[in-house]
Amino acid sequence: MFVDSHAHLEGPRFDSDRDEVIARARENGVHTIVAIGTGDGPGTLDCAVRIADKYDFIYATVGIHPHEVKLAKESDFRELEALAKNPKVIAWGEIGLDYFYDHSPRDLQQQAFIRQMEQARAAKLPIVIHCRPSDNSDNAWEDCLRLIQQHWSAGGLGGVLHCFTSTWAHAKRALDMGFMISFAGNITFPKAQQIRDSAKEVPLNRMFIETDSPFLAPVPYRGKRNEPAFVKETARQLAELRKLSMEEIGWQTSENFYRFFSLPESAASI
Repeated sequence: MFVDSHAHLEGPRFDSDRDEVIARARENGVHTIVAIGTGDGPGTLDCAVRIADKYDFIYATVGIHPHEVKLAKESDFRELEALAKNPKVIAWGEIGLDYFYDHSPRDLQQQAFIRQMEQARAAKLPIVIHCRPSDNSDNAWEDCLRLIQQHWSAGGLGGVLHCFTSTWAHAKRALDMGFMISFAGNITFPKAQQIRDSAKEVPLNRMFIETDSPFLAPVPYRGKRNEPAFVKETARQLAELRKLSMEEIGWQTSENFYRFFSLPESAASI
């Protein structure tokens, strides 16, 4: 049993075969998927909710990605508050900081991050974090963890560091603030030793697995469109690192997911 805790199922890359992709995930043992609701930013903020409403085993998030915060208007933040009331919405995100692409000015990224943490607290939802530093720098991680410490951690709702790529030191700081650490297909990449080193340290009961579909297809699918069925390759790599079976990693990360979000495992039954 596997849970893909982070997949972008909306958008043109899945428009021709979305139902088949979801069916293929189920055939490969993926019992639950979290559809991420940032879409292309304002105008598409309901994208994950619309998918989750069609499938009992798909949940949704809502949020404005740091790439698109420069486009956000007051009405978009109000729309998020309304969407967050949908019972299929289990988290707010992905939100955070991206200093690699800098599609939005960093001051606006930080302002929107703080505001969405406030909204998530009001909605009583955990947050899903996107954090990508500029080349050869920890600047985004330092700012992200500082803002979480200042504006979020005291509320006790925790969250998920999605597609974790940083050091054990950063993971430890997040774990201490009640976060889960999620690993994606890039853990299989040859140059991803830092990710693998961190994955050896994160407690087994504090990790998730994900695809970040359609991005970051794992080895042996690298270069192709990623999809939820491939999440087992992340489990396979973690199993090798932790000297466990792929099935044990699948079971443990699924148990972690249902526990963290207080969801019944029966909702994932095939």
